[in-house]
Amino acid sequence: MWYKRSEARRRFTFFYGSAAIAGAFGGLLASTIGKMNAVAGYAGWRWVFILEGLLAFAVGIAFFWVIPDFPEDVKWLDEQERAFVQAKLRADVGDNHAHEQITWPHIKREFRDVKMLLASLMYFSLLVPGYGFAYFAPTIINQYGYSPTHTQLLSVAPWAAAFFASMLVAWASDLANMRFVFLVPTCLVSIAGFATLLRVHDNVPLQYAALFLVVMGQWSALPIVICWLNMNLFGHASRAVGGAWVIGFGNAGGIVSVFLFLGESGPFTVGYSVSIAFMVLAIGLACLYLTLCIVENKGLDTHLGSGPTHGDSGAADEPRRRRNML
Repeated sequence: MWYKRSEARRRFTFFYGSAAIAGAFGGLLASTIGKMNAVAGYAGWRWVFILEGLLAFAVGIAFFWVIPDFPEDVKWLDEQERAFVQAKLRADVGDNHAHEQITWPHIKREFRDVKMLLASLMYFSLLVPGYGFAYFAPTIINQYGYSPTHTQLLSVAPWAAAFFASMLVAWASDLANMRFVFLVPTCLVSIAGFATLLRVHDNVPLQYAALFLVVMGQWSALPIVICWLNMNLFGHASRAVGGAWVIGFGNAGGIVSVFLFLGESGPFTVGYSVSIAFMVLAIGLACLYLTLCIVENKGLDTHLGSGPTHGDSGAADEPRRRRNML
């Protein structure tokens, strides 16, 4: 509730990009912390969980007080700045109902929205291969013949590239104020990477390059889904319910992911094939979501008795601000 819809994609991506950065530094940290083997009687892998878990716990507790909720509540904005932020948001989406209580009618209303259900399935479909690679990247790289330490270090570069690629896509998406036209190409990039890994088994440099395509595509597409849904929900309660459901349901994809590469020592045919299938499913769901958005927008235009308007046009008529982003 701080940014216009045309400004949100970069913020969502920077937040999700932290996962890519974590993947990059995770390899470095794991290779370093793993050397603490036998310290205090614990194996190195146990220290990885202990130290990284303690850091996440401490930061999470601190952020409860550090991260502000709404412009209406913060004390570090003066009245002029507060009025500017509120006016900017009101011109984009109308009243954000910042202090609106979430009730059962809110929850029922959101679950009757087919678009939210499609978005949750989209997110699920992307996270199955997303988590699959996150879980098994060291296993995949290790089968290329590298030592465990070298494997951890080689897992850093694809994640770092994914962060910069996702931020570039986010910038372009915000500039164009569109989501679908960036979601599908990023999914296709990831599919190209998986297809290469599925077919090529004797060219290590090419296989390693394909890992870059997989991660860059996945982690550029994932924030688009969450941002696209949230920017098509209006009001604090709707975004709270819709965002929580999509993220909660979508993360269940990790349950499927743990089985993608089990029992295989390479070339991981099943894992790559299932990953491609879920990426294709995500594209199909995105097409359905786009279709519903277009239908709703046309219905709104007909109701208003005017031509197409843009969600951030700042028109005085409230319904004009509630057109879906495409």
